Amino acid sequence: MPLAVEVESITKHFATKMALDDVSFNIEAGEVLALLGPNGAGKTTLIRILSTLLTPDRGHARIAGLDVQGDAKKVRSLIGLAGQYASVDELLTGRENLELIGILYHLDKREYQRRAQAALERMSLTDAGDQQVKTYSGGMRRRLDLAASLIGQSPVLFLDEPTTGLDPRTRNDLWQFIKDLVADGATVLLTTQYMEEAEHLANDIIVLNAGRVVAQGTADQLKEELGGDVLEVRVAKHADLERAADLVTEFGTAPPRLNHDLDQFNIPIQDGVKALIAAGRALDDGGIDLVDLGIRRPSLDEVFLSLTGEGSAQSTAKPETPPTRGTHD
Repeated sequence: MPLAVEVESITKHFATKMALDDVSFNIEAGEVLALLGPNGAGKTTLIRILSTLLTPDRGHARIAGLDVQGDAKKVRSLIGLAGQYASVDELLTGRENLELIGILYHLDKREYQRRAQAALERMSLTDAGDQQVKTYSGGMRRRLDLAASLIGQSPVLFLDEPTTGLDPRTRNDLWQFIKDLVADGATVLLTTQYMEEAEHLANDIIVLNAGRVVAQGTADQLKEELGGDVLEVRVAKHADLERAADLVTEFGTAPPRLNHDLDQFNIPIQDGVKALIAAGRALDDGGIDLVDLGIRRPSLDEVFLSLTGEGSAQSTAKPETPPTRGTHD
């Protein structure tokens, strides 16, 4: 069987900005790949290329063996897309939105009505199906947008930051929804800024930064690449934070990362117990009062920060232009 998604050396410029720089990866059928990166990393640009909405400057991409540019019409019949923002008509009901997608897929009336009802049930929107979308909450609109991506019963789904802005309960519901899709045989390319989401859902993770692939692997493999353990220190006095970090810098394998709001910092270390003891002595000799001192394994958040150099997981950079639906004929 051909790979579900193949990306070979995709490169894309916008004026003087390099959006994607020689990006390559594959996705096996029936798996989830998470594309992780800050705003402006190139995630949405790549989704637009794979969904035939944008042409790369160089490189090739294939969906189930079909060239994304050369076989665009056939590719559109194989993919479903849910962009960053819910692309639904507020004046239509939820059901009418879904049935309209079925019409655009050239389904007969009985079939698009059946699929619309099934999608409403799948996304727990049956009771609201005949209400105008303008009455929907943000989470309901997001679920409706994802329901629309199901109408074509596509074997490959592109979900571009599907849980951004959702409350924890709705996000968990959508995680289960994605798991159910994969259990039914779907292949999913998921873009996200949430490390927990990538770790929870993905078979494989790619970290994009400034248009380049900076790492790829499972969550455990990426954590292992960061190496060793993490020393975590919380000081009793805010004024001591930076001096405490200076005192233990020599024991780390990278500079400490400070959290001024919590009066704590962490630093990657080797020889965990020895480094912990040495750091504790240095802090005690320096007269630093501590609230907590310990070691733990690195988190995927720390891998992300280490690889991208971001000050926080949520970048303040201007977001990329969201894709429109447009995956049908």
